[in-house]
Amino acid sequence: MVEEDGMVSGNEVSELAQDLDAETLKRALAEEKEKAEKYLANWQRAEADFGNYKRRTEQERSELGTSANAALILSLLPVLDDFERAFALLPPKSAGRTWVEGMSLIQRKLQGVLEAQGLVEIKAVGEVFDPNLHESVAHHEGEEGVVIGEVQKGYKLGDRVLRPTLAVVGRGKENGVEEQESGGITDEQ
Repeated sequence: MVEEDGMVSGNEVSELAQDLDAETLKRALAEEKEKAEKYLANWQRAEADFGNYKRRTEQERSELGTSANAALILSLLPVLDDFERAFALLPPKSAGRTWVEGMSLIQRKLQGVLEAQGLVEIKAVGEVFDPNLHESVAHHEGEEGVVIGEVQKGYKLGDRVLRPTLAVVGRGKENGVEEQESGGITDEQ
């Protein structure tokens, strides 16, 4: 330890240096471990953020493709409607002509291409009116709340409604008819 003249011996200096070095090394090691853990946590966070970014951009790319596809299909639906109207108004004597058959093939081909892209016709006539799928354009005598006619076909692309069906909805029996049938009030009473 300390000699009488106040000097520290060589052995003591060596032991003191070793103690200081061991303590310093332990402290330095703990600091480096802390830094390493911090870097690992930051790296894991960055990796998770990058994974989320990749998923988000892939989803946006998919949605962009779907929306572009929907816009194109929506612009082609009037052509399909025109084909249907033309065939509905076709005189019976023209039905067997080759040009009519050719136009029918074109219509079926267009319909097949659109269906291959996921287009599905919304069934309406005979179905209960659903404001998510149908748009009421008229009410006529018929079963109440049921679609009894179709003015324009509706279509879905996947789960998304591209164009609702323009529907004629039944409103039940006419009031005047009901009163007369049930013995209601008349002008004579």
